[in-house]
Amino acid sequence: MDAFGDLFRDVRAHGSLFGSSALAPPWALHFVDGAPLTLCTVLTGGGWIVPDHGTPEPLRAYDTVVVRGPATFTFVDELGTTAEPVACGEFCAAPELGGTRHRRGWHDPGDGSTTLITGAYPVRGEIGRRLLDALPVVLRVDGGGTGDAVLDHLAAEVAVDAPGQQVVLDRLLDWMLVCTLREWFDRPGGAPPAWWTAQRDAVVGQALRLLHAEPAAPWTVGTLAARTGVSRSTLAKRFGDLVGEPPLTYLTRHRMALAADLLAERATATVAEVAHAVGYADAFSFSAAFKRVRGTNPSEARRAEVRNR
Repeated sequence: MDAFGDLFRDVRAHGSLFGSSALAPPWALHFVDGAPLTLCTVLTGGGWIVPDHGTPEPLRAYDTVVVRGPATFTFVDELGTTAEPVACGEFCAAPELGGTRHRRGWHDPGDGSTTLITGAYPVRGEIGRRLLDALPVVLRVDGGGTGDAVLDHLAAEVAVDAPGQQVVLDRLLDWMLVCTLREWFDRPGGAPPAWWTAQRDAVVGQALRLLHAEPAAPWTVGTLAARTGVSRSTLAKRFGDLVGEPPLTYLTRHRMALAADLLAERATATVAEVAHAVGYADAFSFSAAFKRVRGTNPSEARRAEVRNR
């Protein structure tokens, strides 16, 4: 598991809102759900993504725009359109509005020249939040990259009504999201997170893969250096230069994020069980580390999560 892949631990489409629409101008679809991530692309034609707070982005054939919630946005045929906004969400085009539905999505079998595909993505937990924190409110990736192959599959799947369609659409959304974010992080002149760039380094990239694959292992700088084939001093310097913090500081923060998710997800797990799951021998040392990193103790964090649900 690498640092980027690990961020998708709980970022999975599962019966997600998924819609397609063949639009004829003028139109203005206002997406009101404010999902954590919403992916929009067009197979044919084009329009504009207009965030409620931000700069409008053009969306042409095979371009992709990702909007980070809780921001809402509108898809319009052109800036200054005369169309009255139609509120779109989970029930955007129910049959009484002239549409048919995927499992939780919408489909408008119109005859317009612009075919819109959109998927709302749930992102839960502390690990997933690290992904959101690395993204702007709106990002755009031009067509012509690795995502084009995914869009070809999406176009074929949306056009049919076959058993297992929602599963296929969910997995295609997963694929499309990963392709889009990889291209955006690698864009010329971009400013990707330090951990993204560090993955390309032979030594630090291997160290990050080890820490994410085995977060509960009894790591020291010495054992990590041995596994990457360099000296302790070499690893410490290269890791600090590229990631911006020492290896064990990075590991501790990652463990505490994992622990926060486990505390929220496993209601019956004791603090000691969560401590062992993230590499601590006892609940006391784990609780001290958790409070130092996150500013609260594990039990309080769990109660806060329950209150916020």
